[in-house]
Amino acid sequence: MKLLRKILTVVVVEIILLTAVLWWLLGPVAGKSQPQIWTVPEDPRGFDAVQALKEQQLIRSAPAFRLLMAVSGKDKAVAPGGYRLDRRMNARQVLQKIGETPDLLWVTISGCRRREEIAEMIDQVLGWSQEKIRQWNEAYTKLGDEYKEGVYYPDTYLLPTDESGAQIAERFIDHFNEKFSPLSDDFAKANIKWTTGLKIASLIAREAAGPQDMALISGIIWNRLNQGMKLEIDATMQYTLGKHAAGGWWGGIDLSEKRSSSPYNTYIYKGLPPTPICSPGIEAIRAALTPQETDCLYYLHDRNRQIHCGRTYEEHKVNIRTYLM
Repeated sequence: MKLLRKILTVVVVEIILLTAVLWWLLGPVAGKSQPQIWTVPEDPRGFDAVQALKEQQLIRSAPAFRLLMAVSGKDKAVAPGGYRLDRRMNARQVLQKIGETPDLLWVTISGCRRREEIAEMIDQVLGWSQEKIRQWNEAYTKLGDEYKEGVYYPDTYLLPTDESGAQIAERFIDHFNEKFSPLSDDFAKANIKWTTGLKIASLIAREAAGPQDMALISGIIWNRLNQGMKLEIDATMQYTLGKHAAGGWWGGIDLSEKRSSSPYNTYIYKGLPPTPICSPGIEAIRAALTPQETDCLYYLHDRNRQIHCGRTYEEHKVNIRTYLM
């Protein structure tokens, strides 16, 4: 009996010690609040969530956390996005949190898009209410008309699901400012207003088949402006037309629409449109600042998206017959 009692005592002590160790390993890392955003990449392939939690000091032990995941049956992949965690959370609380919908979601805006179009793209991910869409679309009114278009920089964002449309708009504008800031002195030295540069960059971005075209198109636009010619750019008319019945924002235009009295109609009015027609990326902005030297005044893209330019309208007509007919 004495031997049995000793064995039981040892077992009980070991259980208590093991419980204490597990309690410590699965306990909170910090005693007071230390909140942070823990991020799962947009493409989580090869991402080790547990190791990332350990590296950010959100859990004490990676092996103990993996054991907890297995025992809890919650060892499935964690959804991409951002999670608001705190170092005072214990492992169970962390595990529960990362099994929920992320607090921040990845949104990618590619290409040169207009303000309302970007709102729709964000809505597809965040599930915005009509009120949030309105807040986004009207955010510029407090900043000035120069923020109506062009400053909602295209990139990949990690956006909080609980912020207002106006707050998200501020994030995009702040990111634009970060991207544009290194070029601001260069624009000033060239005596080009940032608003002018952004208008030209937006036209370049919509007209180019890719970055390889941008400097040439920039040179042609500047040539037309300097010679007092009408720009006659279809993309400005597409902006005027807005959203088509089929749901797209950048559809085709016909000859009758080129007679529209809109101030964005570059077939009627000389000079640049009142605002950018979309928010360009840094390549187009750089191209507006550093145009290619060219004698060309006209350009077109063939069916393979290869650009061809002409110095005169007669040359342009030859290009039309050669590459489009």
